[in-house]
Amino acid sequence: MSTIIYPSPIFGPVQSRRLGISLGINLLPADGKVCSFDCIYCECGFNKDHRPQKPLPTREEVAHALERKLQQMQEDGQMPDVLTFAGNGEPTCHPLFADIIDDTIRLRNQYCPQAKVSVLSNSTMIHKPAVHQALMRVDNNILKLDTIDPDFIRQVDRPVGAYDVNLIVERMKAFEGHLIIQTMFLKGNDIDNTTERYVRPWLEAVKAIRPQQVMIYTIDRETPDLSLCKATHEELDSIRDRVIAAGINCTASY
Repeated sequence: MSTIIYPSPIFGPVQSRRLGISLGINLLPADGKVCSFDCIYCECGFNKDHRPQKPLPTREEVAHALERKLQQMQEDGQMPDVLTFAGNGEPTCHPLFADIIDDTIRLRNQYCPQAKVSVLSNSTMIHKPAVHQALMRVDNNILKLDTIDPDFIRQVDRPVGAYDVNLIVERMKAFEGHLIIQTMFLKGNDIDNTTERYVRPWLEAVKAIRPQQVMIYTIDRETPDLSLCKATHEELDSIRDRVIAAGINCTASY
């Protein structure tokens, strides 16, 4: 099985399907995975198979490495479209996440003011005031909502701790539109969230949250659960069109 463990604290730039030329910021260790989910489709593999031995990068290490990389990219004449917090797990788990966001915005403004700051989050830490406030300061606050069905969440997203999807939806509403919902659609043994059973209530939740955008996508790389397969273009297009019909911008990545 092929898995991806990203360098830390900076990786890339990479060409993102959804964001363009993306310079990655990984707030997790370079030798393993730290996440409050254990998704069966995660390109980084299962949590138990990638326990890190190294500590989290410090705030100072992140800022120093980011500045060096931006200086190098400036010299090479290729600046990023986006600075993306992603990597080996959940970035908002870092205890100094909010401070690191401030450092990143400062460096973005200095070196590449046209670039966006994006955070890819599974939404599990948005109840923390400091995390909420930090996400309000970034350009692209991208929060995961694969479904609102608790059984599907337990089977596919597999939260490590307590997780109440109804509370997550309410906390998403608190961003007052300053968020992008990201949803993975996939299929497998007894798994298929492209069906009406899952799409209709998910769409109702999306309409209640009123995000600025919805990004729907499907599997792009090998998954730790080898029984999984992609949603079809037709299925994604149909779901995308229903979101757009509700008056919300939506993109589909295949």
